[in-house]
Amino acid sequence: MKFIHTSIVALSLAMAAGSAFAAPVKVTIDMARPGSVINKNIYGQFAEHLGTGIYEGMWVGPDSAIPNTKGWRNDVLGALKQLHVPLVRWPGGCFADEYHWKDGIGARDKRPTKVNTNWGGVEESNAVGTHEFFDLAELLGAQTYINGNLGSGTPQEMSEWLEYMTSDSKSTLAELRRKNGRAQPYKVDYFGIGNEAWGCGGNMRPQYYADLYKHYHTFMKTPESARPKFIASGGNDDDTSWSGTLSREIKPNMMDAISFHYYTVPTGVWEKKGAATGFGEDQWISTLSRTLRIDSLIKNNLAAIDRNDPSKKTGLYVDEWGTWYDVEPGTNTGFLFQQNSLRDALVAALNFNIFHAHADRVRMTNIAQMVNVLQAMIITDKDKYFLTPTYHAFEMYVPFQDATALPVAISGNGKYSLGKVSIPEVSASAARGKDGKVYLSLVNTNPHEAVDVSVALAGKPVAKVTGRVLSAGKMDAVNSFAQPQAVQPVAFNAQAQGGKLTVSLPAKAVVVVAVE
Repeated sequence: MKFIHTSIVALSLAMAAGSAFAAPVKVTIDMARPGSVINKNIYGQFAEHLGTGIYEGMWVGPDSAIPNTKGWRNDVLGALKQLHVPLVRWPGGCFADEYHWKDGIGARDKRPTKVNTNWGGVEESNAVGTHEFFDLAELLGAQTYINGNLGSGTPQEMSEWLEYMTSDSKSTLAELRRKNGRAQPYKVDYFGIGNEAWGCGGNMRPQYYADLYKHYHTFMKTPESARPKFIASGGNDDDTSWSGTLSREIKPNMMDAISFHYYTVPTGVWEKKGAATGFGEDQWISTLSRTLRIDSLIKNNLAAIDRNDPSKKTGLYVDEWGTWYDVEPGTNTGFLFQQNSLRDALVAALNFNIFHAHADRVRMTNIAQMVNVLQAMIITDKDKYFLTPTYHAFEMYVPFQDATALPVAISGNGKYSLGKVSIPEVSASAARGKDGKVYLSLVNTNPHEAVDVSVALAGKPVAKVTGRVLSAGKMDAVNSFAQPQAVQPVAFNAQAQGGKLTVSLPAKAVVVVAVE
């Protein structure tokens, strides 16, 4: 995507001769030891029937005056295509365990209206159902992740849904799909059996859920060529008991991965999370500090899994992550609408760098959520829309999709500190892209000071670097309908000297470069 740079002055990388620091942070990329492929689905998205995340935000219906394709608004589709959205998870979330798929097929004007008891108590028209979701996925060129209803559904209901979607036979359900307009089977890439079974999915114990999972999975039958990867509903935050119990009780041939959820809350207090804007530096650093915890949480869950699965066949999918703040004043508390600032872009980039480091086992993540909900990519209001800073972080990281991770060593990294909280100043990740170029991402968590970074490719001289930087004057800088381009990436170019490169990484910034 090309951006028009209006309100931000273009930033450039300073060379070693102009460095303001005597001892820059050293980042060494080891070209000789390529790691795992960074699965493109690490950049997966999440669309739940929640607030205006689907209705209005993406779906306006085929008869809307807002330009659309099969009911999905063209402006949002166009923006999402620039992210190369690899995968979409649907229909929830908590909504999934109250969703009955037969309510969402057939003529839309004859579908039952239900109450969305999880999110605001509003009416759910079921206008977006199975066929509409697959239209969205196909329009985006994205893989599909269906979350089945374990909480209030039955094994029969779940197995029949899978048959309806995937069967190429002449069964009654396959013929019903054809009658409803889809001759060929749909491709279900991933299927989750329940969601958050520890909470809104049924308030279960892990042992009980493990038995239910095996019960339901027994009846989840598809043609062998159409078998999705099956995902068990795992734990959240510091609780590793779900990963441990599920990996012990469910054999790898029945389960491809265990899910894990972690939301970044500035205060760490669920009842009073903190504001999306207007926050002080204390909540800037607390937010970044808390989001960095996901590295140890992933390690702890993988350790729990590996005790029962030493062959490391079972993946860990972080299928819900992102920032969660107090909702914007004056909005429906059940709609989870929050503004999205530069801080969110840094949170996204820090998480990307961590996911890259665990690419061998973390092969899918899904940010919550795509449009208008929590840490969204896009904000809409009727026929208007704008892109958030998080959107731009995702767009800058597109070259990392299906790239091969390269080990990165950071030495001389300083600390950004405030009060008792201290975090690394620089985060980095590198990979060889599918185009053969080496991509490097850098994040400066310090909101006040630039950091000099010396970049070296072990065994290879650096010729030049080109890329973009995302930053802004204020920690809580946002885009808006009035100023949709206030926070956006800007280009920079720099030439290396003597085979080495020293860059001045701006304060509170995300940088992604191609190193040659």
